Amino acid sequence: MREKWIVETKKGDFDSLARRLGVSPLVIRCMINRGLEEESDMRQYLQGTVADLPDPLQMKDVDRAVQILLQAKKQGWKAAIASDFDCDGIFSGYLLWRAFGRIGLDSRIFTPDRVREGYGLNERIIDEALEEGRSILVTCDNGIAANEQVAYAKERGMTVIVTDHHEVQEEMPLADAVVDPKQEGETYPFDGLCGAGVAYKLICALYDICGIPPAEKEEFLEYVAIATVADVMELRGENRILVREGLRRLSGTANCGLQALMEVQGLQGRQITAGHIGFILGPCFNAAGRIATVKESFDLLMEEDPETALERAEQLKKINEERKQMTEEGADKAYRLVEERREGGTEETDGKLPDILILLLPDTHESLVGIIAGRVKERYHHPVIVFTRTEEGLVKGSGRSIDSYHMFRGLMKCRDLMVRFGGHKMAAGMTLRERDLSELERRLNEESGLTEEDFCPVVHIDAPMPVGYVTEQLIRDLSRMEPFGVGNPKPVFAEQHFQILAGYRLGREKNVLKLRVKNDRGNTCDAMLFRGAEDFDRFVVREWGETELKRMYEGKENYLDVAFTYYPSVNEYQGIKRIQIQIVGYCRISRKGRKD
Repeated sequence: MREKWIVETKKGDFDSLARRLGVSPLVIRCMINRGLEEESDMRQYLQGTVADLPDPLQMKDVDRAVQILLQAKKQGWKAAIASDFDCDGIFSGYLLWRAFGRIGLDSRIFTPDRVREGYGLNERIIDEALEEGRSILVTCDNGIAANEQVAYAKERGMTVIVTDHHEVQEEMPLADAVVDPKQEGETYPFDGLCGAGVAYKLICALYDICGIPPAEKEEFLEYVAIATVADVMELRGENRILVREGLRRLSGTANCGLQALMEVQGLQGRQITAGHIGFILGPCFNAAGRIATVKESFDLLMEEDPETALERAEQLKKINEERKQMTEEGADKAYRLVEERREGGTEETDGKLPDILILLLPDTHESLVGIIAGRVKERYHHPVIVFTRTEEGLVKGSGRSIDSYHMFRGLMKCRDLMVRFGGHKMAAGMTLRERDLSELERRLNEESGLTEEDFCPVVHIDAPMPVGYVTEQLIRDLSRMEPFGVGNPKPVFAEQHFQILAGYRLGREKNVLKLRVKNDRGNTCDAMLFRGAEDFDRFVVREWGETELKRMYEGKENYLDVAFTYYPSVNEYQGIKRIQIQIVGYCRISRKGRKD
């Protein structure tokens, strides 16, 4: 898939801002490229702490929710926490359970069965809670679309608090308090929190009113960080502070279960990054809710015995390994479906794909369709919805989108086809009748509003930068921009002409590519490609032939002349530090400057 490389050319007073903020002018350029124009915004971006977070009482209905909880405690009521089975739901529920216990409010977490019941609040949860004498219901990471279920709980005499972060649909649930920064009339200055972030703000207000020391609130930041990254929220504004502060605490966590999970994953004693959450820790918690039971995750978080915690962590790791294997098999099937569609097109389509890809994988585990949709979206850069068959006549789907397509709005136009539905701009989940799939595909594609340019991924280059410019100090300055992720991407730099001096395959599966490269100025360094080594080989063969690929791996002189987009880093081995680059993308650029 070809990429469109664009060098950002935004203007700014780089040098003077750099002097005042104590960073490289290149960091100032990168911050301006990310929309930070005022010095005060840059200072908070670099130095913001929990003291800079907005007052939770600014969020609509937080004060009302706190009063309800305090009244419930006073009356001796018991609470039911209606959570979800993904990472955000797990940590939202765990936070509320811990906080309610701290103020003396008896509570238990209830979650839906992913396969039998699907996402969100349901009547079974309400009935079970009532049977246990629980008269207050608090949702987390769900509830904003559960109008019928909230009404059912109210009819049965329950007091209901909804905490959620998803988009509001046609009507609000008639709960006693609704805490969701996306609701109409909201006064809170940041609407990008995940479900655990919203729960955390409620807890902060509750603790403040109860006079609980601030340090106890801050103990929860590590959990909010995991949920925020795992739920792929934008790492801007308040989220950036929550995640950065949470990551600082995570390596030294007092939670026995998290300690055990980091140990079995080889992360013990390391500084945890957003990448470790996104690719290692978060998927383990998600996997339990996908192919086992969410109870496995809650049991690990609540475990206080180190030996038992290690056993539970090993089990969670094993579940995730099984999930990864099932995902690979499902993704391969999805890729074949896409290629069959491309090859089976008409003369008019000329091998082009539909704007919105609708794929049915009838035998795939329904908990994996979202991950598979994400894989297909990454490979083809089209919005994708992957469906699987569930009960008789119904299919359940999960969608992932690209920046230029608002999936929630597109699907809202097809709301009449849905049995259940929810989501936001970049992702959505839904259930509908299988006979309506073709109609859904027709409508979405007819009204997509997408053009061919939208299907070409754009790589925004922060600055052209020869590798000889990179120093350890510059890398330290760039690290102050962490945590990186959605909304705060890792800076990307570029240089046009590299000779490939040698190539090596690394890793247990030989899927990591290490290149020794030299630029036109004679600077040499290692270049690492951590994903897509096979794709790079195919690129070399396509551009220069099999012989040149062989010569590259033999370390012999060859004709390869490659442009890289990259991020610089330091590799330390046996006490020796070397600057290297992490390859983001590559292409062949002619010496006249034309990208081939």
